[in-house]
Amino acid sequence: MSESVSERRLVRTITLPQAVALYAGAVIGAGVLILPGVAASKSGPASLVAWAFDGVLGIPLALTFAALAGRFPDAGGVAVYTSRAFGASAGAVVGWFYFFGAAVAQALVSLTGAHYAAAALHAGRNATFLVAGAIVGASVAANLRGLRLSARIQLVLSAAVAIVLVAATVAALPRIDPGSLSPFAPHGVTAVGQTTILLFVAFFGWEAITHLSAEFRDPARDVPRATFLAVFLVTAIYLAVAFAVVSTGTYGDSELDRVAVARVLSDSLGIGAEAVAAVAAVVITLGTTNAIIAATSRLGYALGRDGALPRVLGRLDRRGVPEIAVAAVGALAFGGLGLAYAKGWGAENLLVVPNSLIMASYVIAMAAGTRLLEGRARALALVGLLLCAAVAPFAGVSLVLPLGVGAAALVYKRLGSWRRLGRVRPGPRPS
Repeated sequence: MSESVSERRLVRTITLPQAVALYAGAVIGAGVLILPGVAASKSGPASLVAWAFDGVLGIPLALTFAALAGRFPDAGGVAVYTSRAFGASAGAVVGWFYFFGAAVAQALVSLTGAHYAAAALHAGRNATFLVAGAIVGASVAANLRGLRLSARIQLVLSAAVAIVLVAATVAALPRIDPGSLSPFAPHGVTAVGQTTILLFVAFFGWEAITHLSAEFRDPARDVPRATFLAVFLVTAIYLAVAFAVVSTGTYGDSELDRVAVARVLSDSLGIGAEAVAAVAAVVITLGTTNAIIAATSRLGYALGRDGALPRVLGRLDRRGVPEIAVAAVGALAFGGLGLAYAKGWGAENLLVVPNSLIMASYVIAMAAGTRLLEGRARALALVGLLLCAAVAPFAGVSLVLPLGVGAAALVYKRLGSWRRLGRVRPGPRPS
């Protein structure tokens, strides 16, 4: 007898190495090529303090998400934890925050890589958007084939990313100039605080693994292990690359800042900066897009399953792949690219959407952790909550966006409740 749609379940296929690759791939994005130079220009060598702060912030975030995922393994991730802590309406709001923020982020990520590729090819704006579309399309196709294929691809991409970034760090060693570290904070402490916000986007993704926890072969054991390994790997790589850029003085103007990591390689090894930047950006972009589409589509599946989004998203194919949710995430990313093309925007113009929505989801998720967890895990959640709450005000007026999305989520959920009530016809009144 064939298995019905309602009986299908997500398949447990993710091993520990695949989990570390997916986790690292979800966090390490194309921003690591752009942000070391931009951050150094904004706050000088003190930008290393900002990198370290965001890395430290990643520890309570990642470990809290890991504890929640180990206790409540579900594709709904942050939405499920928030529902358990504060009710279904709050869960729907956070689910919308992350789903739409992460989906639009794919347009930002793919466009960042495409800018580098187009520059190397000396191509125009049309080519840039074609490359971005190809990156999104390839990642959607991989996820439609199933998470097993996506995880294998992620292993290869993550290894390639690590090689590129480690090579840039090692290549810089002979050219380190201690004088480049002075003056340490030429633009003051305020600039360092602003740089911390600027860099926060580079650390998005700690929560992504929670949406895949239901597909771990052994979530209770492998989620914490993958978290520790990924936090250490990501923070070490970011700090090393940022130090390489700062200590060699490879920054100072907008054009150089955008290709700072590639310029470190080219100046040390004689490799063309544009070619190195293009290859690294496309590899990192593919890895990030692949991992986040996998995670976001699982959240879309869970939100559809629970009625917080259209229920069609909650369907699985015969292989246990939420293909409609994958397609929806891809459609939102393509929509973001189309809007950017029509408006003449670049990647930076899309940043406000994921930045504000995911920051808001982090604050609420950490608050949920303080209610659902106990002991050391609860203490870590509280630390994460306090740090996120301290950073959030620097997002400024963009915090209006979560308010609008949250209101839309509540309206949709209320309309869904009315529709369900309307289908329940009252019985005959007693005589």
